[in-house]
Amino acid sequence: MTELLICAALGIEARAIRRGLPAGARVVVTGVGPRRAARVAAGLGGAEAVAVAGFGGAVDRSLRPGDVLVASEVRYAGRVHPCPSAPLLAGELARAGLPARVGPLVTADHLVGGAERHRLAAAGAYAVDMETGPLARAAGGRPLAAVRVIVDTPAAPLLSPGTLARGAAARRTLAAVGPALARWAAATGPRTVLLAEPRSFCAGVERAIEIVEVALERYGPPVYVRKQIVHNLHVVADLSRRGAVFVDELDEVPAGAVTIFSAHGVSPEVRDEADVRGLRVIDATCPLVSKVHAEARRYTTEGRLVVLIGHAGHEEAEGTLGEAGGAGVLVQTVDDVADLPDDRPVSYLMQTTLAEDEAAEIAAAIRRRFPDARGPKRNDICYATTNRQGAVRTIAEKSDVVLIVGSANSSNSLRLVEVAGHHAPAHLVDDQGGIALDWLAGARTVGLSAGASAPPALVEDIVAALRGLGAVTVEERVIARETVQFSLPKEALS
Repeated sequence: MTELLICAALGIEARAIRRGLPAGARVVVTGVGPRRAARVAAGLGGAEAVAVAGFGGAVDRSLRPGDVLVASEVRYAGRVHPCPSAPLLAGELARAGLPARVGPLVTADHLVGGAERHRLAAAGAYAVDMETGPLARAAGGRPLAAVRVIVDTPAAPLLSPGTLARGAAARRTLAAVGPALARWAAATGPRTVLLAEPRSFCAGVERAIEIVEVALERYGPPVYVRKQIVHNLHVVADLSRRGAVFVDELDEVPAGAVTIFSAHGVSPEVRDEADVRGLRVIDATCPLVSKVHAEARRYTTEGRLVVLIGHAGHEEAEGTLGEAGGAGVLVQTVDDVADLPDDRPVSYLMQTTLAEDEAAEIAAAIRRRFPDARGPKRNDICYATTNRQGAVRTIAEKSDVVLIVGSANSSNSLRLVEVAGHHAPAHLVDDQGGIALDWLAGARTVGLSAGASAPPALVEDIVAALRGLGAVTVEERVIARETVQFSLPKEALS
């Protein structure tokens, strides 16, 4: 295990932290205040990872007694010491059931109260202690973590009734912090990050997000969006903060309101309902999905059974089957092909976000059973999906673990995990907080990509967090450069 040194000001804190720690982790009592901490800092020695843990006082009013602050940075004596791996550790604590937050920590040389707390909060600080600063300064370039369990707050000062009870509760919380710090230390060390290219937003996703942004600017909030504009919780949360209102069905939209259809498309029934209710519709359906819709309509007019290779419940599949009316049927596996009716000519289409190998296998099974089946000249899986799967395959072959950024309802992101999983352990994460530290222990080469609906900044955040665990060498593996752009629909511009 990586050598870990944990510093605590008080013996009561140190005893709580020691519970559950493996052999090799040292806990040192520094004493209270920056002078005593500085003496310990002078003798840090060869510890590879340094952590400071114990009680702390909140200055941000949103923090409550018992909350756990993981410092994003430590401010002390006019200098700022960053803690880039804080989101990784906070995510680990959250999975352990602790109310973890990430934010700046200030080290002071005296007890802080009253107006001084307000000034620190106004400067963006979350909490204050009296020891971390000198230790953070002495840690140098080593991995650094600072964890403070909140005991006192502006509304419940340290010298007030209830402090002893809050301290006892905080001690119990510290006992759960120790094992998480051990996992954090085990994940430290130098590593290489293999970045897949292409990754993150595709042209269809960029177009859909821009449509919502243009609508908000042109019409002002609220603007209503049926379903998620793209399948990513960060995108949806950002647009929600700016005034977009996401609804499941059109009956939640006021009559006549500006309404946007998501990138995944809708069925003709949804379009008809919007017309009846007089909604001002802007269609953000990806042009590549619209192409599949057109194929479904063409095959239906030819009297063919439209077989859609896709996933039940996905909005794109529902929209495409809607275009086929009663002439459409969904198949999800090769076994489903045996249940297809044989009373009319057959055609087949594909959901655009499938894994290419999986879809090709099902299409081959359809052609074996129906030699005259008609399908697209090229498969319907979009260029962005194909490119991202190829890039992930390239990095996975050289990785100890692969991280895919994307939300759990993102079909294309899930397919990337499947593709990578044939070569290395692969995991889907919404952001850096979703990375389990155990995945990184011993992983010296990490593959990293993102689904077509995941913002590029999330990938950058993960690389930054990994740098907090040790030196990182970033290598990009490029299989294609994407230059595709889709214009906005005229109704978004009029």
